[in-house]
Amino acid sequence: MNTYLEKYKGIHPGFILEREFKKRALHKRPFALSIGEHPQTLNAITKGKRKLNTALALKIEERLGLEEGTLAILQTYFDINEEKQKREDNTPNLALIRKSLFWDTDISMIDWDKHYKAVIRRIFERGNETEKQELIHFYGAEKINTALYTSAGKPYTIYKNK
Repeated sequence: MNTYLEKYKGIHPGFILEREFKKRALHKRPFALSIGEHPQTLNAITKGKRKLNTALALKIEERLGLEEGTLAILQTYFDINEEKQKREDNTPNLALIRKSLFWDTDISMIDWDKHYKAVIRRIFERGNETEKQELIHFYGAEKINTALYTSAGKPYTIYKNK
């Protein structure tokens, strides 16, 4: 188990299963049916589109002769890694951005990746220098310039990288 954990920590357990099936020359459909699962479920897991629950992980581990808990722990590490990535880079430092700039919406509910053009335009039209610098730090100068240049109704300012 330790070698699996060290080697594959943070990788979806479905990808490891796929590799294990190839190494053992096993086909997914017959394997899924042999453990009483739907082949579609196992296929979705091996493609990383679905999480591996503990009950299924135990069935698979038993059938493949893996140490108990290996796949479940790998799924937990993958979930932790995903959550960390969501937390790290999904929002700029909101302490540096005035909520009044977003009077028409709840600032905590903004999807900063999906609505980046509107956010950039609003802050570059109405924000102060600190807010602009925070956006430059968060999105990068190239993305800022592209958003400002391509947005409808040209903005008042185009950021110039000094």
